[in-house]
Parts: sequence; C-alpha cells; structure tokens
Amino acid sequence: MDQREESRQRDAIVAVLRRGDRVLVIERGPEARRSGYWAPLSGKVEPGESQAEALVREVREEVGLKASPLAKVWESETDDRRFRLHWWTADVAQGEVVMQPGEVSDARWVTVGEFLALEPTFAEDREFFERILPEI
Repeated sequence: MDQREESRQRDAIVAVLRRGDRVLVIERGPEARRSGYWAPLSGKVEPGESQAEALVREVREEVGLKASPLAKVWESETDDRRFRLHWWTADVAQGEVVMQPGEVSDARWVTVGEFLALEPTFAEDREFFERILPEI
C-alpha cells in the first residue's frame, strides 16, 4: 500500500456491548459491506464526530439500543486496510434489540466460545474474542 492509500484510511468504531459474559454480535445484512459475516456492531466515524459519539449513534441506528461508551480497549485494521477500527466497551440499557433491516440480518448475545463457532467471521474479530476480551 502506498502513502496516498494509507492516508485515505477511514476511522471506524467497534462496539463491544456486554451483558454478563455475553457480547452482542450481528450478522451483517444484505445492504452492509461484507454481508453475511458475524461481527460486533461497527460503523464509520463521521466527520466532526468523536469515536464515542459514533458508537452511540451506530448502536442506536443498527439495533435500537441506548449505549454508554466506557473505554477504548483495542485498535486494529480491517483485512483490506480500508478502516482503522477503534474497539470500545460500552454499557447498554436493558431493552430488546430492534434490528435495522438491510444492515442487520440477525443479532445474538454470545459467549466467547459461541462467537468462535460462528461462520463466517473476520480474523481480527476472532483475535479480539480470543486474546483481548478475556483480559478486559
């Protein structure tokens, strides 16, 4: 990758929403980039928006829940290097998941083992669940 391509890399957030020992993951919907993959909620940070603000907005838009960002816990890149991912933990208010059609096909609260059994998933997500999540 040359310097120009790297400078165009976009920032995105990944929302690590926990309830006990479970994390909310979604199956990306038909209108989402890389449809069909299982992953934690994620989305682009819009111009003028902080990472925490992006997390709150994306969670509300994609699954209809109210999130309260806690802390940034990790950083990675997508496999195509188009996005720098900023992984944040967040509290989420009790309530039912209301999936946004097109963006989300399914949503599940999963343990680490349950996530690792899902297919397909991204390598960086698997690394997070195996290596980072158990430490936070």
